[in-house]
Amino acid sequence: MSEVRRHSPAAERNGPPILAALQRLLPPTGLLLEIASGTGQHAAFCSAGLPGWQWQPSEADPEAPPSIAAWCDGLDRVRAPLLLDVLAPQWPGAPAQVDAIYCANLIHAAPWACTAALMRGAARHLAPAGQLITYGPYIVEGLPTAPSNLAFDADLKARHPDWGLRRLEDVARCAAEAGLALHETLALPANNMLLVWVHNRTA
Repeated sequence: MSEVRRHSPAAERNGPPILAALQRLLPPTGLLLEIASGTGQHAAFCSAGLPGWQWQPSEADPEAPPSIAAWCDGLDRVRAPLLLDVLAPQWPGAPAQVDAIYCANLIHAAPWACTAALMRGAARHLAPAGQLITYGPYIVEGLPTAPSNLAFDADLKARHPDWGLRRLEDVARCAAEAGLALHETLALPANNMLLVWVHNRTA
């Protein structure tokens, strides 16, 4: 099945630090829903390092599931990938309740409406003590933005006018409107951040 695998060099590079963060943040067991699984590399790599977790990958791109399935072939704790559009008012096929939702590199590489939809969906599907974990670059008030991130922001906007790095305070405001609060912020390599969001009542 290797011929249907898509490959992302970035996903290969950032997998180890993301996994190390997930191993620290997550409890020993649970069910995780991944939004925007992309190639499937994170599902395959990270699930292997979280032996107590079931992993449910998903993607809006109808051409992505074969690649995800190929990367995760033989991994019995990774479920078959779902076709899931984060903008849909409901997420058919997604587990009714999950212990964690993981989403990498969607917020800046999708229209802003997807961020609000992600937050609303996470609020619906997360267990009371569940965590939404987002990964990517952000603009943080009062901190200089790395030149590489400024260049990346310009490239994203050139590709789509509604893409681009988001201001962390805007994302937090959007999350609050859905009932989620920023619980923890981790700095990761290449000027990326891992953010942990929880229900307001557990923040």
